[in-house]
Amino acid sequence: MSAADCSLAAFHPIHRPLSRRPAFSSAPNLLRPPPPPSPRPRSLLLRRSRRADSHGILRRASPITMSSPGADRLPLELTELNDEPDFEKLLAPGGGRISICGFGSLLSERSARSTFPDLVDFRVARLDGFRRVFAHAAPIFFERGIAKAETKEISSLSVEPCDGETLVVTVFEIEKSEIPAFIRRELEFRFLAVRPQTLDGKPFENLAVLCARYSDEEFFRIRCRGSKEIYFQHYGRYNIDKIWRDDVLPCRVYLRHCVLAAKNLGDVAYDNFLDHTYLADRQTTIRKYLGTTGLGIMEEEPPESLRTRYGG
Repeated sequence: MSAADCSLAAFHPIHRPLSRRPAFSSAPNLLRPPPPPSPRPRSLLLRRSRRADSHGILRRASPITMSSPGADRLPLELTELNDEPDFEKLLAPGGGRISICGFGSLLSERSARSTFPDLVDFRVARLDGFRRVFAHAAPIFFERGIAKAETKEISSLSVEPCDGETLVVTVFEIEKSEIPAFIRRELEFRFLAVRPQTLDGKPFENLAVLCARYSDEEFFRIRCRGSKEIYFQHYGRYNIDKIWRDDVLPCRVYLRHCVLAAKNLGDVAYDNFLDHTYLADRQTTIRKYLGTTGLGIMEEEPPESLRTRYGG
């Protein structure tokens, strides 16, 4: 299977013509995206469903398919969340909380609580039809002094749809009031609504938010409004002129943290992380990387100031 078969590049944002509210209303320098570009060739378009789910969210069916135990192959439907009202449609009835999927540093409950101190119901789950990839430059690593630009060890994790892949993730709930900060913090990602399952395959009642692969063009056009000044605030000041790349390697401190976090969840999560997480080439698994080029990463301690945050 080629990398293109598993890419989100053809997944266009859902534009709702009836909504007049700016996207990311809590961040005044970010506006709702302009109308989408001219249609791409039919082979790249996603088939659009005419039905809404029980949460009132219009579903878009991806051409990617997934396998479910004991079932025929089913379409993996993806719904993109563009603004706070979209997120609010995922709130649990009566509780005012929204579910978040963790696949990297958020595999660690301690790490998750450093970001979301009031989270509840932290648990392990399964997510079919996605894989993890270290394929984008992360400015937070430059801010914290753990990026190694000279070796291109600057990448964080994202996920992208991929037929036949299954991830062990975590799911937890945060308050509605935390949504704006979550959006601002994860600005370089595409937000998707997904339905995780228990490890034995029982679908969760509520949809969860997943931070997936975005694109440089969309980030600049939509999140930065085409402004070089806004882009500079987020990336340019770190000499990052391209976010989503195939020539970067994992940030060493971050990779170690994610591996330890997965290990602390048990053997199933640990093996899944090693075998279903890839370098940007989408061929080399983390298990192989840690046994070859990345040998020694797991023995390196993080800086003293980051030992709690990146301690697994």
